[in-house]
Amino acid sequence: MINSELALYSLRSLTRRKARSFLTVLSILLGIATIFIFISFGLGLYNYINDFTSSTSADKIIIQAKGAGATGIGGDVVLNDNDIKTIEKAGGVYEASGTYLKAAEVTQGNKKVYAFLMGYDPSVPLVIEFSNLKIEKGRDLLPNDKGKVVLGYSYMINDKIFSNGYELNQNIEINGEKLRIVGFYEAVGNPSDDSNIYITSDFMKDLYAEQDLSYGMIIARVDKSNIELAVENIEKNLRKERNVKRGQEDFSVQSFSELLNNYLAAMNIVIAFVILIAFISVIVSAVNTSNTMITSVLERIKEIGVIKSIGGKNSAVFSIFLFESAVLGFVSGVLGVLVGWGLSSLGGNILANLGWSFLSPAFPVSLFVGCVAFATITGAISGVIPSYQASKISPVDALRYE
Repeated sequence: MINSELALYSLRSLTRRKARSFLTVLSILLGIATIFIFISFGLGLYNYINDFTSSTSADKIIIQAKGAGATGIGGDVVLNDNDIKTIEKAGGVYEASGTYLKAAEVTQGNKKVYAFLMGYDPSVPLVIEFSNLKIEKGRDLLPNDKGKVVLGYSYMINDKIFSNGYELNQNIEINGEKLRIVGFYEAVGNPSDDSNIYITSDFMKDLYAEQDLSYGMIIARVDKSNIELAVENIEKNLRKERNVKRGQEDFSVQSFSELLNNYLAAMNIVIAFVILIAFISVIVSAVNTSNTMITSVLERIKEIGVIKSIGGKNSAVFSIFLFESAVLGFVSGVLGVLVGWGLSSLGGNILANLGWSFLSPAFPVSLFVGCVAFATITGAISGVIPSYQASKISPVDALRYE
């Protein structure tokens, strides 16, 4: 332990070497700020995913045709009502519903944009439950709604999709048809989902009467306690119905938890890689701190000799230099956390304004305390060797040192 007198002496020594202390603090600060930023955004993503894990999506399975894109559009293989019936016959499946997906032209004045038009059966709204969508204004669609739409959140906001946001009961022009708005969904947190347009599947068939529509995806609600068995049963039934062998499936079946695990695995790799880079930065900073302390010892050998000649013990000298390095680490940690918090908050606000609110960072108290403690320990460890060397200097040799 270090007493108050030695602590004040150490602090005065640091303030006398302002430039060197500042550069040492800056080097550690940057590493801590980087770690704080990436961990805060990573925690924010994990919180977002955990919300989904405990939501109505957890008991859902998604079936898509192979060759289709992430939206289920673009493949030669199709899914239809026969597939829904086959899926519903699988053990562990309670119900299934298909969703039509089309790219639609949306017009306001002279401006045209393209958005996804989603047609679903409101009596079995599994796609709405899967996406965890909640009504912000108005109401959900009813089975007999024709000529009516529910819009994503962004359509309400001025200068988001169009210069003028829409209100309930206004008309919106889609593919040249004027449709009445009956509701808006809450913000999902990304521009794509928040610009989707929802209509009933029956009305979708009317809009595209000249086309042979197929489902972009089918969603099934299954027994949550045995999802793996339900997936296996669905695959077995679809192979039989479509007359394909195992390993030659022209469809994919994934549970919600599997989708999450795939996403989390990729995210963990990216976050781990970035944090590794930040740790390397901190290690470099620790080496810089150690170098600073070694230089400080060399410059203060006569001081060490005086301290020892008036009765100072080796432990006192060791404590002085170890305390100095720990203080440098602590100050770096506090400033690094403040800088990281400020930049993370700014980044989160910018992303939210751009429509990516699901990327908002999280700031638990443990993150602040952990980063400051890590910086302090790093600073202290980097000063152990120089402090030990200083404590072993002979007072006679120190006083003779030039």
